Amino acid sequence: MAEVSITRCRDHSGVWIPPPLLYAAMFLLSILLDSLFPLPLVPEGAGMVGPGLIVAGVVLSCWGAATLRARGTSIVPIRPTTRLVTDGPYRFSRNPMYLGLLSIFVGVALVKQLLWAVVLVPALLLMITVLVARKEEAYLAQKFGAEYRRYRTTVRRWL
Repeated sequence: MAEVSITRCRDHSGVWIPPPLLYAAMFLLSILLDSLFPLPLVPEGAGMVGPGLIVAGVVLSCWGAATLRARGTSIVPIRPTTRLVTDGPYRFSRNPMYLGLLSIFVGVALVKQLLWAVVLVPALLLMITVLVARKEEAYLAQKFGAEYRRYRTTVRRWL
């Protein structure tokens, strides 16, 4: 009966907030916190790492999105997933696009000398895990069954 409800009424993960908005909201929160409670600057030289993290994040996110598109499935969480994708960056992480966004987040924080953003990374990861990744995982497990469960045992959620 639950299988019918997913396929007929709600064939998507149930993630209603676009994940990039969660990253942006956390970044805005870090700017607000920095204006209210300034922290010391990021250590000297850390800003030089930032551009590399930004580029790596863009590449990883684009690779993940391109892999999904090439396999004919949507990157939008409120649309149906039509195929379980386990190649490309999905061989290494079940969430390469979210890792890419995290790399961009940290890279921009370092470039902008925004230590609050770095401090909030664990909270951001928890938020993405609870509000996005777990919902997507439950959806994929229900939709793809044993195939997804096998994949989940061989590829980590993050790294």
